[in-house]
Amino acid sequence: MEMHDLLKSGRLAWQSGKGKDNDVVLVSCVRLARNFRAIPFPNRANNRQLAASRHAFEAILPVLSEGIGQAFTAADMEQMTPVQRGVLLEKQFISRNFIRSPQHRVVFLSENLGTSILVNEEDHLRIQCMAAGFDLRTPNQTASRLDDLIESKLDIAFDERMGYLTSCPTNLGTGLRASVLLHLPGLVFTKNIQNIANVSPQLGLAIRSVYGDEKESVGNLFLISNQLTLGFSEEELLANVESAVQEIVSHERQARKALALYLKEQLDDEVWRAYGLLRYARLLPKKETLELLSKVRLGIDLKLIHEVDASCFSEILVRSGVSYLQNLAENENLSKNEIDRLRAEQARSILLSCSRPQENLT
Repeated sequence: MEMHDLLKSGRLAWQSGKGKDNDVVLVSCVRLARNFRAIPFPNRANNRQLAASRHAFEAILPVLSEGIGQAFTAADMEQMTPVQRGVLLEKQFISRNFIRSPQHRVVFLSENLGTSILVNEEDHLRIQCMAAGFDLRTPNQTASRLDDLIESKLDIAFDERMGYLTSCPTNLGTGLRASVLLHLPGLVFTKNIQNIANVSPQLGLAIRSVYGDEKESVGNLFLISNQLTLGFSEEELLANVESAVQEIVSHERQARKALALYLKEQLDDEVWRAYGLLRYARLLPKKETLELLSKVRLGIDLKLIHEVDASCFSEILVRSGVSYLQNLAENENLSKNEIDRLRAEQARSILLSCSRPQENLT
């Protein structure tokens, strides 16, 4: 994929609005952390050592491409502008840590963008594989395949007692982090989300709001993942996250059913007001956009709104980011008003493109 297309595209296969339990679970991700035995961790390495880890990985890239049947595109942080890096951050291809020191930091992206490999992030290698809906097994298979190929060619830091050695102690052991992105408006509205957050650590899990903070969740999007990797097998970690997510999905659906039963008119009104604002507003601040999107997606999933496909949710989410809009306008100095205007334009355009045939929009 050309870099121009990578930055401008708003459609990502693993954010398609499809997949198992897609009414609640948006994206599933498996990440593996790996390090080279002979090179210090990236936070301790000098530029020469960081370059060495990059070159070592690049040397085996053809083997990895052949192994998964997809070519990789390199996005070199040193050669990208801050705005372009911000776009990749908004699209969840890279982390914030990755762009703080861009020297010798490169992310390699597969053709379908479902797999990304970060070189010299917190660890020398971060293998990230995504899938739409509730499906940790498919990305885990891809990540494991890549891991096997890497270990067959490179000397990876491993200890018989501690497992894979990583920069952060919480990644010791398998080095595996399984995470699932959930849309939980029902649990937030019924004020049950805090109960889940309180019990999660006891199950070895972490749950956090994607947008907002501990006091306020914006957009009702939450990421749940395993907290520890040491002392557990990959299968145990995956099964634990899957079990917890299944319970959360069940509780979320019950909450939505209660809302639809007891607050039907209010819910219907709020959903359609949100759709109307996204469809016709001329200025949209980011926080308001997230709140409106959540209501519209809930309306789509409850079949209150038939006019647009669920894929519009993730596309508007991607194309409403500040860096995305700055890159689209080729102007990193846009005012807040200009960004809000462009965001509204993107929302209107996407809703039109996602419209179902029976809708006659003007």
